[in-house]
Amino acid sequence: MVTIMRGEDRKSAGMFSYVRLEERVPADHPLRPIRALVDAALGDLSPAFEKLYSDVGRPSIPPERLLRALLLQAFYTVRSERQLMEQLDYNLLFRWFVGLEMDEAVWHPTAFTTNRDRLLDGDIARKVLAAIINRSEVKRLLSSEHFTVDGTLIEAWASLKSFVPKSLPPARPGDGGGAPPAGGGRNAERDFHGEKRSNATHASTTDPEAKLFRKGAGKEAKLCFLGHLTTENRHGLIVETGLTEATGTAEPETALAMIDATAKTGATVGADKLYDQAGFVAGARARGVTPHVAQNTKSRRSAIDRRTTRHPGYAISQIKRKRIEECFGWIKTVGGLRKTRHRGRALVAWFFTLTAAAYNLIRIPRILAATG
Repeated sequence: MVTIMRGEDRKSAGMFSYVRLEERVPADHPLRPIRALVDAALGDLSPAFEKLYSDVGRPSIPPERLLRALLLQAFYTVRSERQLMEQLDYNLLFRWFVGLEMDEAVWHPTAFTTNRDRLLDGDIARKVLAAIINRSEVKRLLSSEHFTVDGTLIEAWASLKSFVPKSLPPARPGDGGGAPPAGGGRNAERDFHGEKRSNATHASTTDPEAKLFRKGAGKEAKLCFLGHLTTENRHGLIVETGLTEATGTAEPETALAMIDATAKTGATVGADKLYDQAGFVAGARARGVTPHVAQNTKSRRSAIDRRTTRHPGYAISQIKRKRIEECFGWIKTVGGLRKTRHRGRALVAWFFTLTAAAYNLIRIPRILAATG
């Protein structure tokens, strides 16, 4: 039997380390290939960053660090930017990924707010997504002929209590609370039964761009936006995004716009039954794209016939198109966008696109390792 002496529980008030932060991160950590891909993509965007900043004045927080921090927020489902800064203060892995030294001070959470408009105006999230999928090692993974489109609801950062008649003034200047509550404080009970509400007569005082929308019969109505994705069918990577107001026609209309941006003549586009509409099918064919849409034969005559469904490629598209749900699932659960934390369609769209880029970054190193 080996005799072991109990170690002494010493408490140190200070620490001097001669180990580099780079050495603290394991060589096989999953974030290492992700950071290499992020650094390469951000390096390609350096000219775009230069155009957003002045040549004189006080140096800002590097936009590369802000974007790496926001990607970490999506990777690790960090609830808020304030909590993200807390993690960045003591988490050595986070510091390494963002590019901070061990003893370097972190910035205040409001720095995201002050720098966000600049990154938003430069459409940086979309450029990050494009820079990632246009890397030579990534581009060979993508299909250029077969795609899938779909949409999902992104719940707005607004309560149904804020959805009031447009004629009502705010309760108090600047609070955006609608009509004053009858009692019970600022979060008073509200009975909506028997009240007719629509987007034509009502609007949210919290986020006026959010629309009341019902996904289907028997579903509850929510204040939300519609997020749209286009994925390629070889590995299910996201190649295009969009975010629109929640309307009944937004999905097929946005899908056609995304087809213009991604698909070439001769390509195929898979979609679910919602897209089995004469307008979408005719629009896709007019662009030289074959619509591999699931047939909706229960409620109406399908716009897709045997001329399309008899081909083996149609059956393959119907299998591949279901992978787009994995993208939505990750974006809404891990990426934290089931209910957005931001207000305004432009800002929600920016974060939706950046979170889509984060999903690709999680998948690409694994695919590269599997394909050699």
